[in-house]
Amino acid sequence: MAKFKITFKKSVAKDLSSIPNHDVKRILSRIDGLVENPRAEGCIKLPGQEQYRSLPGICRILYEIIDERLVIHVVEIGQRGRIYKSNKARLQKNILSLPKPMECHECV
Repeated sequence: MAKFKITFKKSVAKDLSSIPNHDVKRILSRIDGLVENPRAEGCIKLPGQEQYRSLPGICRILYEIIDERLVIHVVEIGQRGRIYKSNKARLQKNILSLPKPMECHECV
C-alpha cells in the first residue's frame, strides 16, 4: 500500500501549543501512524462530512483524506467538546456561503 503525505492547516500549530507536551507526543505518533493506513481501527468518518477523527487520549484529531493525491490534511486538534463546537460553526459558515439554488420558471 502506498504511503500518504501529511499536510497541516496553519491553525494546527496553535492547537498543539495549548496541549500538554506528553499528549502532543501521543498525538504526533498517532498522526505518523495514519501515513500507512488513514482509515485504521479507531478512525471514524464523521457523519455528513468528508472528515475523519482519531482519538489519541483526551484529544481528537480531525482530518480529511484526499485519496487521489495520497494526502491526509489535518484540520484541527483539540479536546472533544471544543473541537466539535468549532467544527460545527465552520460547517455552518461554509453552508451559508454556498450560492443559492436557481429557481426554474416552471416551478414558480
